[in-house]
Order: sequence, then structure tokens, then C-alpha cells
Amino acid sequence: MTKLILRTAFTIILCTSAFLAKAQLGYDYAQYDVGTGIGINYPISTDVTKALKYTPSAQFNFTYNHGPFVNYVFEGQFGSLKAGDPNQGYGRTFENHFWAFALRVQLQAGELIDYSQSPVANAFKGLYVSTGIGYLVNHVKRGGDNTLPAGVQPPGNTNSQIPYIPLRIGYEIKLFNQYNDPGIKIDLGYQYNRVMDDNLDGYKAGRHNDIFTQFILGIKVGIGGVTSYRKQIYY
Repeated sequence: MTKLILRTAFTIILCTSAFLAKAQLGYDYAQYDVGTGIGINYPISTDVTKALKYTPSAQFNFTYNHGPFVNYVFEGQFGSLKAGDPNQGYGRTFENHFWAFALRVQLQAGELIDYSQSPVANAFKGLYVSTGIGYLVNHVKRGGDNTLPAGVQPPGNTNSQIPYIPLRIGYEIKLFNQYNDPGIKIDLGYQYNRVMDDNLDGYKAGRHNDIFTQFILGIKVGIGGVTSYRKQIYY
């Protein structure tokens, strides 16, 4: 009798465990991600208005996933910004080799919509918007200003530290493992960076603060503990 009771209890435990494991397929996600990416930068609004250049940057990030579709991203990056032609009217040129650090909150459409009933809605669940606060460390090489007397340096700071506001839209492609957990994510994004000063290019000549944009391609890998979401992630 004792053996029968133990055998029955053991069978119930196994069946319950199997059921719970199956029930969680498609609900689980990693609570943390680490990632890297590359960016293409473009100075759309500075005091150097001609011969704007596309330049590269590299990014590294750490993400805390409050849920699969609500993310807190800390990122660091380094890169360059460049514009100007010595033969242009003012003769201004600049090349900025910068470091940047930012903390962003990212909200994906999957948090807001029911994507279980529509293939179209399911395709859009990775669409996101993001914003936060960042900090730029700038090291600028600049050319002259033909409107000033010889030997007179234009106003501005070639080594500055400036806050900025990143505004980002993008799409996160989730790649699911054998347990239907989103273990790898591909990030495609466009970021508009509004700098809170006029020294991004080393010149302080205009009435408006500087702005630069970035096109970003990144990859993230889930690490750390796995937790469950309130609804199925994979469809």
C-alpha cells in the first residue's frame, strides 16, 4: 500500500510539473540583456551648415526588462561627428570625437495591444518608442571662421560635457529559442538627439542648440534569471 501511495504521488508530481512547464512555454523571458550595436551619425543642426558627413559610432548596453515589452536601457557609446568644408563661405569645419552615456525607458507596442488574435498586430508588437536622459563628452577639432579678423578665435568650447535628450523609435525583432523564450533580439532604431547646449561642434554662434541623429543596428542577448509574463509572448 505504501508503495502504491508513493508511486501515485510521484506520478501526480511528474504530471503536474510537465503541465506547468508546458503552460509556461512562450511566457518566459530573461530579466536582463547585454548588447552591442553600430550607428551611423549625422549632424542635422549645428553652426556648420555645409558638407555634413555620415560618421560611425559603436554602442554597448545593459537592459533591465521589467517585462518583455517594457525595458530600462543603460547604454554607452563612442563615435564621431563631422561637417564642413574649408572652402565654404565661413570656412568652418569640425570633427567631434565623443563619448556618450544614456538611460532610456523603452515601451513596445506589445505591452499595449492584444496581438494574440491578429497576425498583423503580432507583427507590430516589437515596434517601440523610447526616451530618457544622456550625457555627452566632446573633444572637437575645428577650423576657422572667415568672418573674424585674423588670429581671432570664434566663440565656443572644444572640450565640453553636455546633457542631451535621446528620442528614439525602432523595431525589436525577437528570436525565440526551443522553449519559445526571446533569448536574442535584433534592434533597428532611429534616434534624434537634442543637445542641451550649442557646443557640439565647438562653435557657439547660433541661437539654437545643436542636434544630431543616428541610425542604429544592434543585437541583445538575454542573461540572468528567467521570469514569466502575464500573457504569451510567442505566437
